[in-house]
Amino acid sequence: MSKAIVTGGSGFIGSNLVDKLVDVFDKVIIIDNESADSNEKFYYNDRAEKHLLNICDYEHTRPLYEGVDCVFHLAAESRIQPTLKNPILATLTNTAGTCTVLQCAKEAGVKRVIYSSTSSAYGLINKIPLVETMPDDCLNPYSVTKVSGEKLCKMYTDLFGLETVVFRYFNIYGERHPIRGQYAPVLGIFLRQKSAGEELTIVGDGSQTRDFTHVSDVVNANILAADLQNKKPVGEVINIGTGTNNSIKQIAEMVGGRHVFIPARSGEAQDTLANICKAKELLGWEPRVRVEDWIKAKS
Repeated sequence: MSKAIVTGGSGFIGSNLVDKLVDVFDKVIIIDNESADSNEKFYYNDRAEKHLLNICDYEHTRPLYEGVDCVFHLAAESRIQPTLKNPILATLTNTAGTCTVLQCAKEAGVKRVIYSSTSSAYGLINKIPLVETMPDDCLNPYSVTKVSGEKLCKMYTDLFGLETVVFRYFNIYGERHPIRGQYAPVLGIFLRQKSAGEELTIVGDGSQTRDFTHVSDVVNANILAADLQNKKPVGEVINIGTGTNNSIKQIAEMVGGRHVFIPARSGEAQDTLANICKAKELLGWEPRVRVEDWIKAKS
C-alpha cells in the first residue's frame, strides 16, 4: 500500500496538495499543529488521516513515518515579517523541524522527501531571472532558516542516501490562501480589502515585482516529483514559478478599486522572476494558470 505524509497538510498549499494526493496514494497522513495565525481556517480532507502535532516532536511523529513512501514537507513558520519578530521560533520550526522530518524519514526508510522552500533565498544580489545556480543571499530569518533546510536536505541525500527534492516557490496565490492580518500574501489581502469595501494597501511605491504562481501549479510540481522512477530531480533545487512577473501596483489595478500606499518594509527583495528551465527539464512541468486570468475570474 502506498503511503504519503504531508506536513502542514491543513494549510493553504498543503490542503490543496492533500486533495490531489488522496487520489494518488492509498493512504495520506497529515501532520499539522494549526499554528499559522494568518489562516482564517484549516482544511482537512475526510479521506486523509490527521494528527495535530508539531513537526519538531520526534517522539510522537516518528511512528507515523513507518511504511511511508513519500513525505511532502510544507510545514513552516512562513512569510518574512513574522519571522523578523520571532527568529527563534522560525529557527526551531524551519531548521530543527526540517531536520526532525528528515531524520524520521531516514530511520523509517522513506523513499523520498519533497521539501518546500522559498525564492527569498535569492535576496538582493541576484538579478532576474533567478536561476538555481545563483548564490544565496538571505536577508531575513525566514530565508535563512528555509535555506538551512535546503542544505539539510542535500546533506541527508549525500551522506545518508535519502532521496530529497527541494522546491523554491515564488509568490503563491489561489484558493484557500491566507487573508488574515497584514502579513498575509498580497493577493489575499487585496481581495479581502476589496470585498470589505476598503482601500487596497500597497507597500512602498508598488513598483516591486513578483512572479505570481497559482497553487494548482505548485501541487502539480509536487505530484510530478513524487514519481520515484524519475531520479533526475533527486538532490536538486528547483524553481517553481511562471517565468513572468507583475508589479504590486499592477496586481492592485487588476483587482480594482481605490488604493493607498503604506511604508516600505525591510528585508524584502525588489524583484522576483523565476527561470523555470530546470523544472521543465527534470520534471516535465509547465505552469498553467495566469494570475490575470485568475483575478478576472474572481472579480
